[in-house]
Amino acid sequence: MPNRLATEPSPYLRQHADNPVDWRPWGEEAFAQARAEQKPIFLSIGYSTCHWCHVMAHESFENPDVAAVLNRDFVPVKLDREERPDLDRVYMTYVQQTTGHGGWPMSVWLTPDLKPFYGGTYFPPEDRHGRPGFVTVLNAITRHWHEKREKILAGADEVVAALRRQAAEGPARPAPEAGAPAPTLPEAASEALTKAFQYFYEAHDANWGGFGGAPKFPRPAVLNFLFRLAALQGARTAVGTEMLKMATLTLRKMAEGGLQDHVGGGFHRYAVDERWFVSHFEKMLYDQAQLAVSYLEARQATGLEVYGWIARDIFTYVQRDLTGPAGGFYSAEDADSLLAHGRPEHAEGAFYVWTKGEIDAVLGADAAFFCAHYGVKPDGNVEHDPQGEFTGRNVLMQRQSLAVTAREHQLELPAASDKLLGCLEKLRTGRARRPRPQLDDKIIAAWNGLMISAFARGAQMLGERPYLATATRAAEFLQRELYDGKTNTLYRSWREGRGAIAGFAEDHAFLIQGLLDLYEAGFDIRWLQWAERLQVAMDERFADPVRGGYFNSRADDPHVIVRLKEDHDGAEPSANSIAALNLLRLDWMLGGGAPPTPAAKRREVAAPPGATYRERAVRTIAALRPEWEARPQGLPQLLCAIELVVEAPRTVVLAGDPAAADFHALAAVAVERPGPRRAVLGADGGAGQKWLAARRPYLADMKPVGGRATAYVCENFACQAPVADPAALRQSLA
Repeated sequence: MPNRLATEPSPYLRQHADNPVDWRPWGEEAFAQARAEQKPIFLSIGYSTCHWCHVMAHESFENPDVAAVLNRDFVPVKLDREERPDLDRVYMTYVQQTTGHGGWPMSVWLTPDLKPFYGGTYFPPEDRHGRPGFVTVLNAITRHWHEKREKILAGADEVVAALRRQAAEGPARPAPEAGAPAPTLPEAASEALTKAFQYFYEAHDANWGGFGGAPKFPRPAVLNFLFRLAALQGARTAVGTEMLKMATLTLRKMAEGGLQDHVGGGFHRYAVDERWFVSHFEKMLYDQAQLAVSYLEARQATGLEVYGWIARDIFTYVQRDLTGPAGGFYSAEDADSLLAHGRPEHAEGAFYVWTKGEIDAVLGADAAFFCAHYGVKPDGNVEHDPQGEFTGRNVLMQRQSLAVTAREHQLELPAASDKLLGCLEKLRTGRARRPRPQLDDKIIAAWNGLMISAFARGAQMLGERPYLATATRAAEFLQRELYDGKTNTLYRSWREGRGAIAGFAEDHAFLIQGLLDLYEAGFDIRWLQWAERLQVAMDERFADPVRGGYFNSRADDPHVIVRLKEDHDGAEPSANSIAALNLLRLDWMLGGGAPPTPAAKRREVAAPPGATYRERAVRTIAALRPEWEARPQGLPQLLCAIELVVEAPRTVVLAGDPAAADFHALAAVAVERPGPRRAVLGADGGAGQKWLAARRPYLADMKPVGGRATAYVCENFACQAPVADPAALRQSLA
């Protein structure tokens, strides 16, 4: 008999619908039961492609004996962290502060009023290696709940009070030396940039790329930071060269290793070793989006086309496997899959690894060439395999350059390249007959915003207009399915219809960024207009009017025990980091700031302090200043925003028909090389230019010269003479 999760739209919750545990979804029904029966809540947080979530489910939640204990003594609640990132952040903060670590599955015990009093991550089913088993923990908590409830409740009150105090006050800033004035924002930023670079320089693995040891996670915000600083320092300076070296070595080693799916494209979540060899095999949309941009920026910075082809591989994978029929992008593919059709056995990475015999059967005479290039061995190539998951199997990892493989097999390089591509295509066709990992087909606004950015920038930087069409379809899907224009409300996710959960700060920030990038790729004014409206919504619903910056969640949710601000650029950037960049870009593009909507005025919701986009951006940066001054390596994406604060506004206005070839030629020059950031605007002679000129009056007079698309390069409110030749524009930008 399915439990209450069977009717939930979340794939993660539905994975647990047949558990004997009497799960409830997060909501008032579960909370009311806990209050009525005076039972603690057991809150289990995870996501559908989480390997260890699957392990704990199989070991404990599918076990009738464990379920009996949970059902008797607790109100069990399941939560998809991808549906409620705000709640995940609240309870993860508690778990990290009380245990020193975090991760998923997250297991938290709450009072009936949702205050945490005990937590952890994965628990084994029985006592193991000095670690208490799950049933042992459940019984101990039940005993203490009956015997020491008042102490538990008082402790939970203290925990929540501390979290609220921390959220309200933020971390203390170091006091300046006696008699010394506090550093200005540019001075503090300069010191933070230096400290962050020094941290990443010392943490960088000069052999295998990345920062720190195993396990290794791609963290694109760090790469963004390095590329931006290299552009500002100049690639020919010693510091700029070192920054480029760290970023490009990391990207190259990731692409050579097992972190990349060489057969199907795209990247896995992380590697368990320092060489990026053996992956944790789930594939997340947010990784594909951010890494595609990183590879595009590597191509832009180095001129090496290999990075562009890796970005294209990511785009091909997303278009083929993660794009819905209506244009929205799906969330993820699982790490685990069945070993064979018709058999119940499953394993992590089963879809992606190969025996040598399987490769021989598919490739025939070309197998020797392929196996030499990717290090395939008859007995398998995974030497450290404590779980025995890869016995006799091979993880594909490029072991040598294609030039070396070509020489070993007496081939010219173009012929070797064609042979390799042919082998990969044959293996992809063969692999398609295997049981595929489960697809999480939720369409999440925030992650779609990141992917729209990636496709839009791919269209710009690679000159491939089909990517613009892909980004446009996704934006149209979100506007149609996840947005209520009457109330200016963005919703979090879509699966079999729009979800009931309104969007969070990250949904607004990431989508606004995507729309700004989409505008600059195609100059369709509707995307800039929508970005402006969404920024109004974000300011009204998430801004902190006292300290600046943005809370993760809205103020009107009674079940959020504390409103936190994301102050770390991790696997995804902080909503505050992206919001600061968005606000500064809007300032450069539009100037000033939009007033609150009429609906907001009727509700008497005050506009956030700071009348202009720029002032709001500065307040956001200042709100997180204690964090980026103390640990600048934690907010590398936010540090990128400071560049736009300390520099004068820079814009390139392209006058002409955005669909014309001469317009495209000028637009390509505007993004062909790294350098100081610029906003790019289109003066199309129509409604778009008229709308822009109402905000930036100087745009009204910008027209094509001599019937040709024309570029106007403007800086600090002064414009150079117009140019119509791409070479002349290149010179102006240099």
